[in-house]
Amino acid sequence: MLGAVCAGVRVGNPFVVRSVEPPLDAFAGAVVTGLGRLGKRIVLSFEGDLHLVIHLMIAGRLQWRPPMAKLPRRLALAGFDFPEGTLVLTEAGTKRRASLHAVRGAEALRAHDPGGLEVLEASEEAFAEALTRNNHTLKRALTDPRILSGIGNAYSDEILHHARLSPVTLTSRLTPEALARLRASTLHVLRGFTARMLAEVGEGFPEKVTAFRADMAVHGRFGAPCPDCGSAVQRIVHGAHETNYCPTCQNGGRLLADRALSKLLRKDWPRTAEEMEARLGPPGSG
Repeated sequence: MLGAVCAGVRVGNPFVVRSVEPPLDAFAGAVVTGLGRLGKRIVLSFEGDLHLVIHLMIAGRLQWRPPMAKLPRRLALAGFDFPEGTLVLTEAGTKRRASLHAVRGAEALRAHDPGGLEVLEASEEAFAEALTRNNHTLKRALTDPRILSGIGNAYSDEILHHARLSPVTLTSRLTPEALARLRASTLHVLRGFTARMLAEVGEGFPEKVTAFRADMAVHGRFGAPCPDCGSAVQRIVHGAHETNYCPTCQNGGRLLADRALSKLLRKDWPRTAEEMEARLGPPGSG
């Protein structure tokens, strides 16, 4: 796409456009000069210091289609036309959260940077300082774009499982050894999944992008056996998100209270993985 000339931007759903300066017409005829990322936002840069900032949120996806492809009526938010094909921005579901900002200039672009640390480029000292600057749970710290850049819900679960750390551990309680282990796990998980995805896609465009992968250890695997110890993977549900973890590998065999279920069950809420399995049967038993 670098060096390609944008033929124009088509809007499938006007809500997605969150800024009007510069107008989208300004991108017609502009050459692509860069592809980048600001946290979880994708940045397409063009000559004239013009930029398109795309935030996919949870259900947004980018698809590569033939030139001037028709935009799907229900799913399509926008289409970015090039001589070689059309990049289509879609979003599943009824909630429209994905966004498109058109910006001009470096200062306007920086306004879209949440400011989190780029973990793959940071030193061990910078990683430790960012995590311990304020006191949060590890789950919150890993997924807060103002602390660490670009780590979402799914990969935070995988990182914490690999590091053998509870998602509710407070950052202020991390020992130097735990911080070093967490950083090593973060690098291992992010680099590992990136390499696997690149190998799967090859020279093509990623078509089946999902937050749930069969090779994940805990994310999206509630009730399934942990691949390391066999205990049933548990979850904490909070709003539209959930935290998946292994109680044995990450929390000394103790269950973390799910607000909704523990409030409902009160004293009947099991305290350990063994109690839960005694009631429900072993993982995978149905």
